[in-house]
Amino acid sequence: MFTISSIHRAACLVILCLACARASAGELPKADGYRGIWYMVGPQRDEYRYKYSGGLGTYCAHHRPLAFYSKEADKTFFCYGGTARKTNTLLHMVSYYDHKTGMVPRPRILMDKKTRDAHDNPVISMDNTGHLWIFSGSHGTQRPSYIWVGKKPYDIDEFDQVNVNAFATKRHGMNYSYPQPHYLLEKGFCFLMTRYTDAVERMLFVSSSPDGRTWTIPKPFATIEMGQYQVSEHFGEKVGTCFNFHPRPQGADWRTNLYYMETSDGGKTWTTVDGTPLETPLTSKSNPALVHDYQAEKRLVYVMDLNYDSQGRPLLLYLTSRGAKSGPVNDPRIWQTARWTGENWDIQGSIHADNNYDTGSIYIEKDDLWRFIAPSEAGPQPYNPGGEVVMWISRDQGKLWTKVKQLTHGSKFNHTYCRRPVNAHPDFYAFWADGHGRKPSESRLYFTNRDGDHVWRLPVKMKDETAKPEIAW
Repeated sequence: MFTISSIHRAACLVILCLACARASAGELPKADGYRGIWYMVGPQRDEYRYKYSGGLGTYCAHHRPLAFYSKEADKTFFCYGGTARKTNTLLHMVSYYDHKTGMVPRPRILMDKKTRDAHDNPVISMDNTGHLWIFSGSHGTQRPSYIWVGKKPYDIDEFDQVNVNAFATKRHGMNYSYPQPHYLLEKGFCFLMTRYTDAVERMLFVSSSPDGRTWTIPKPFATIEMGQYQVSEHFGEKVGTCFNFHPRPQGADWRTNLYYMETSDGGKTWTTVDGTPLETPLTSKSNPALVHDYQAEKRLVYVMDLNYDSQGRPLLLYLTSRGAKSGPVNDPRIWQTARWTGENWDIQGSIHADNNYDTGSIYIEKDDLWRFIAPSEAGPQPYNPGGEVVMWISRDQGKLWTKVKQLTHGSKFNHTYCRRPVNAHPDFYAFWADGHGRKPSESRLYFTNRDGDHVWRLPVKMKDETAKPEIAW
């Protein structure tokens, strides 16, 4: 995306290759600041330029989690898709926010993914010994995938690569997409992923591991028509997932319908929300996991988040739209919730978006106190992904939302993909990036607290080993 001299490009590539080579041999190299990747998909011949685009360091909703708070370390560890200063090559970055000192270290460069595709962004997890795990997926079968584990508990300096034969394919080596690992204290990892067929169909699979090193062969649990996109979460030892489906022959740009299913044994068996056993993989769009038939209403469905109330009942967050292209032609776009009451699905929705990829996170702080943080206010590039970040509150389980605070104002770029950390600490409650919605640009990274009274920008240029994030708003 950026123009640099051939000599400079060669020098940068040498540095990045050395950084990748050191990822499993010695301490990781350090970047001199926090910079996210800019990325785009789907050029359009109009003022909006792309189907989606911008600063996508915390992209996408189907990669989760990106941040993890550890009470023992009193740190929020996070990863993101970063870049070198002069290139837009995707670097997998790892860092943390120290809640005791209010400081961040120089981010570590885990690897150069050798692509500009933000679909290859990493995700993070932590086991019961405090070791960090980074899952480096791939966009389809074009590149290999990786798993990394920290050598020391609560430490980001050294990682070892874990080779998983169970994930290997004859043609593409170790491969998975849209990683969603869940560490369950009594069972180890339950890892939900997407695997692409040669026909570019996106199917949902699950694998499990007691220790992160020995994994079961990925088992399909949903293979409906041309595939699905999912978001997942766990409650105790239960893992749930909500997803859409991609009709044949149209594909992902016609994604629709809303489904939910759950497993309590690491993906061996699945049930509906009320405990009815499911025969997997699901292969028909009409199946017992269906929450709502949006295809009949000619509405697209973009799944955003999944959370659980105190009783373990799921809350699904998603956006509905009239079409895939950016611009007002496909309004109204509405964030909606589907809450399982114990007897039925209660579907609500009143907050409007201006792009299908306006992505936020939902928090259930009490059963009668929900918080929603999202780029819901039009930004400097309206109808492109993101905008100005707003905090909303609902005290009646999504029937009415109150705009509590607009967290960002007068921004140069759109803010995108507000993400919820696992065990979110009140001082690091949502994490996101920014970037120009219509042309390549720099991208910065931000976080806010639960009160929404400050937004901090992670330092773009660091002189010392640690720095205090600056208050941006």
